[in-house]
Amino acid sequence: MQIFFRKLKEKYLEELMNWRMKPEITKNMYTEPELNLNKQYRWFEMIKQDKNKKYWVIEINEIPIGAIYLYDIDYKNNNCSWGYYIGRDDFKGRGLAKKLEYNIYNYVFEKLKLNKLWCEVLSFNDIVVKIHEKYGSKVEGVLRQQIKKDGKYYDVVRMAILKEEWDKIKNDVEYERATIE
Repeated sequence: MQIFFRKLKEKYLEELMNWRMKPEITKNMYTEPELNLNKQYRWFEMIKQDKNKKYWVIEINEIPIGAIYLYDIDYKNNNCSWGYYIGRDDFKGRGLAKKLEYNIYNYVFEKLKLNKLWCEVLSFNDIVVKIHEKYGSKVEGVLRQQIKKDGKYYDVVRMAILKEEWDKIKNDVEYERATIE
């Protein structure tokens, strides 16, 4: 299996939009946008200029299957946030989380030289919390009633892994290395 994190390009915008609008993806995100191609192009132009964000399309054997991204990259305090999703249903449940998590850890800690990688997960998304814990992230706390969706408030689980924690496990874990543009 060949894994690539392809730098986000214009040719991926429509597919990315379609994935992002899938109810099973949108329900786990903070926002429920109504996207169209004009909005996608404006968003793309905005993020291309932002040095504190990095977006990739995940490709497996040259098939685009999802997105992975870093944001709020803070070079002063050496940390950033991240997230990913699999947009193609036929690639879900194939054990990709380990590969994606370890590759992004390696990129953040070894290439960007940051100290902390954090994420936030809506508290009802137990599966993702457990996945992050399984691969080294720790729960830092819960932000109570942080996000309002469809008139209801949801807690957010804040999780992170530190460089020193990655350094302790990186030589003992086996995973397929991704090519990251």
